[in-house]
Amino acid sequence: MKLKKQMELILEKRKSLNINDDFGIEKSWNEMTELLSQNEMETINYLEESTEKDLYYISEIFEDVSERLQSEQFINCLRKLDKKFPELDMTQDIDIAESYIGN
Repeated sequence: MKLKKQMELILEKRKSLNINDDFGIEKSWNEMTELLSQNEMETINYLEESTEKDLYYISEIFEDVSERLQSEQFINCLRKLDKKFPELDMTQDIDIAESYIGN
């Protein structure tokens, strides 16, 4: 899966960044958003197979991907992941992402 390999590289960089590295973090967000917005089903499959740690970082861009995909299926996937990993507390991020559909 090409998406998985590309995301692994971006997430590796993102995880290594200092919280104060605004430019590096924003660059990672843009790269992840671009990748995850290309193919809805591939993105959903990738997210469903992601680890809790990776989802923690990916959740930072849920609303950006949602805005691009405009997909109820994407939101449903996020809701399932929220139930699977409640300790990540993604509900608010998902609610915001859902608000981007149709806007």
